[in-house]
Amino acid sequence: MKLADTGGTLFAADWLEQYAAICFRRAAGGNGFEVLLITTRGSGRWVIPKGSPMKGKTPREVAAVEAFEEAGIKGKVGKKPLGRYSYVKRLDNGKDVPCIVEVFTVETTSIAETFKEQGQRQTLWVRPTEAGGYVEEPELRGLFARLDARLRKTPPDIA
Repeated sequence: MKLADTGGTLFAADWLEQYAAICFRRAAGGNGFEVLLITTRGSGRWVIPKGSPMKGKTPREVAAVEAFEEAGIKGKVGKKPLGRYSYVKRLDNGKDVPCIVEVFTVETTSIAETFKEQGQRQTLWVRPTEAGGYVEEPELRGLFARLDARLRKTPPDIA
């Protein structure tokens, strides 16, 4: 569901907060970088690993947990968020609720052979400049572009 289609929902409802991970790695042959996209379990749309706040965990720790549970990614999480994006989440009861998602980078160090949601999602590694063509959220597209620019300028360990 597109944010623009929800009209009054954006102004009448409380916004949910979520935390997400843009997982990245050096591309094969060391030529540039790739980011990870995963499918949702319901609609099969391309997204990034994300989830709701967890008691006792910081936002960046939640992003790391979600990256592991949804895609088996282990890695170094950025200390500060890369940015935020918004989307409308359809709850199990059918209600649409706007969400604001704080996004952290995760420099991938390994991929687990087994993880919680294995077999429930597809994964795809693509260049950051290509990732925006797969996702619906315009603000998320902008975050892929921001990460791409950052990776071109600075070493990955400070992305």
